[in-house]
Amino acid sequence: MIASTMSPEVESMKIRLKHIWMAGDYDRFSRYMESGAREFYERLRVSPGCRLLDVGCGSGQLALMAAKDGMEVTGVDVASNSVERARERAQAEGVRARFEEADAEALPFEDASFDVVASLIGAMFAPRPDLVAKELLRVCKQGGTIALANWTPQGFIGQMFKTVSTFIAPSGMPSPVLWGDETTVRERLGNGLLKLNLVRRHYRLSYPFPPSEVVEFFRLYYGPTNRAFASLDAGGCERLRKELEGLWSSHNRAGMECTTVLAEYLEVIGMRA
Repeated sequence: MIASTMSPEVESMKIRLKHIWMAGDYDRFSRYMESGAREFYERLRVSPGCRLLDVGCGSGQLALMAAKDGMEVTGVDVASNSVERARERAQAEGVRARFEEADAEALPFEDASFDVVASLIGAMFAPRPDLVAKELLRVCKQGGTIALANWTPQGFIGQMFKTVSTFIAPSGMPSPVLWGDETTVRERLGNGLLKLNLVRRHYRLSYPFPPSEVVEFFRLYYGPTNRAFASLDAGGCERLRKELEGLWSSHNRAGMECTTVLAEYLEVIGMRA
């Protein structure tokens, strides 16, 4: 495990980020993203018995899919409430999976511990991406798979983050959506991989309610949006709400009573050197 001495500024940034991801109810929020998670997982084509690490596991949606298919699964996340919920889900669904609170920048595992190291819209939010890249490579065995799904700067969620991050992004933190840029990913991971396949795909976000209610859903249950609204006065909340409703409405492919948006992400699949 990498030993890292954090400056007070970095420590403060990490505390703030943890508070952001513990806000709302990520488990409830992520239930509407199950189908996209399933599509990403099935493209990994991993075999039963593989050791899989899910970095930024949330409440376990990807990890639990793998555990049900007979993999030896470990999930880690900085949000202790998400880790606890993932444990509860595993017990309720009758599957064996280990979940731990841990930092993607300092994973508590030996070198080459896993056959597959995956992160579905998770590791991209750690504040020091170079450390994240080193850790993902370090814990993956030679010939193993590193698989990431990261929102792109140009995609719908990238646009939404651009609006929301004005209110919550810690000072000095690189934009998380740079993990959705092909050149940046090659710079961060390329030297540690024999093969690297980068494909832009679309995550289908579908909700059985109109864009105005989607914005309220995000405000209640999605940590970054929850904290953005909480940081504003009444006037600021109204301005942010209007901006977000306009964004969701302009990208909505469903009728007036429902919302469907295609959100671009970069699928990163590499073979460890």
